[in-house]
Amino acid sequence: MRIALAQINSTDDPAANLDLVAEEVARAAGRGARLLVLPEATMCRFGVPLGPVAEPVDGPWAGELAALADAAGITVVAGAFSPGGGDRVRNTLLVRGAGVRADYDKIHLYDAFDFVESESVEPGTDPVVVDVDGVGVGFATCYDLRFPDLFTALADRGAQVVVVVASWGAGPGKVEQWELLARARALDCTSFVVACGQADPGELARGSSAPLGVGHSRVVGPLGDVVAALGAERGHLVVDLDLERVARARAALPVLENRRSFRTTGTTERA
Repeated sequence: MRIALAQINSTDDPAANLDLVAEEVARAAGRGARLLVLPEATMCRFGVPLGPVAEPVDGPWAGELAALADAAGITVVAGAFSPGGGDRVRNTLLVRGAGVRADYDKIHLYDAFDFVESESVEPGTDPVVVDVDGVGVGFATCYDLRFPDLFTALADRGAQVVVVVASWGAGPGKVEQWELLARARALDCTSFVVACGQADPGELARGSSAPLGVGHSRVVGPLGDVVAALGAERGHLVVDLDLERVARARAALPVLENRRSFRTTGTTERA
């Protein structure tokens, strides 16, 4: 399975961002990719009011994305925002093209490191796995990367590849955490992890608590090895995934089969 990652910098203009998407779709299709992954907030960057840009998942922006993907004959993944309840939106991952149409709403909201995503974003509830050319592909968004149970749930639902899109927040140690967590989650679910983030926006990030990206997109193998990676700046990756590696990893390291459940209630006795 040939995949492409596009590490871009979204703007606050959804129309201009569609132009970026069109460029990346053409580039990925031209290199034979069957799946193109763009970051969280591809539709519009963080740091601006999201309500005015949110659209239904069958709205104009998603429709243009689907048209681009269908015309190229590939499946495209891109972060967007759709209306939620009240004044909140949903942080929605659109998956379109080549016979695939799915949406994933970010489950774990980024209420951390002085940012409160839940003030403006409504959480999703359901893990999502789709079939792309016979391969199970699951989805996660940014802060989801810190929660192993989502990744094992995706593997339980048939995912051999987990796509993680992000607009990762900058700060001391944050790049290292991103890199470490991507590798750890691959080991948790013995799947490929395809982690695509917004590129480092440079001066735009100064003085902002909004998560605007740090770059360092990467593809991690099912045993935690880094297959390919980018630095902080805008860039592109095209990678061929050997899905037999997933079967071999799960045979050698059957953590999904060896799991045990624990009660979350009860008392703790102290000596």
